[in-house]
Amino acid sequence: MAAIVATNLKRGQCINYKGETGKVLGLEHRTPGKGNALIMATVRSFQTGKTKDIRFASSDKVEIVSSDTVKLEFSYKDQGGYHFMDESYDTITLQEEILDGNEDLLIDGIEVQVDYVDGKMVSVNFPSHIEMEVTESAPGVKGDTATAATKEAVLETGLRVQVPLFINPGDKIKVSGEDKKYVGRV
Repeated sequence: MAAIVATNLKRGQCINYKGETGKVLGLEHRTPGKGNALIMATVRSFQTGKTKDIRFASSDKVEIVSSDTVKLEFSYKDQGGYHFMDESYDTITLQEEILDGNEDLLIDGIEVQVDYVDGKMVSVNFPSHIEMEVTESAPGVKGDTATAATKEAVLETGLRVQVPLFINPGDKIKVSGEDKKYVGRV
């Protein structure tokens, strides 16, 4: 394991902190009016699955854990779990817990990246944008555009998102793989 200065941390890196390994989900550099700069890292623990904020001084050393990333393509879901195919066409089954509540982003053929630490699967990363079809949405009201009005739409996976009024059933839209929000029309 290599140690780096906290200011060189990057989103997506796997770290070891106080005996616990986790993945950096977000970083924020803060410079208070008085004192040294701080780095606030949002880290999801591989052991507990919980997310917590860790504050590092800019000069603190952080241990980087080596991880392997494998691309998998989603095939189907059944009672046994979520089935993916790797580059050698082997089927790998993931359970709902490892998907961390993102199973409603799984469409046929979507490629995800799975992180392994010490041979153990620890996290699944979705693409930044996912194209999905709108299956249900209320009709937009003409003239109701004084503000950035939105309505709820149901997508092909059952995911519910807020979309602009001009989106109709059958339209393809982009959804953020990070926060499941509407990004734009395809």
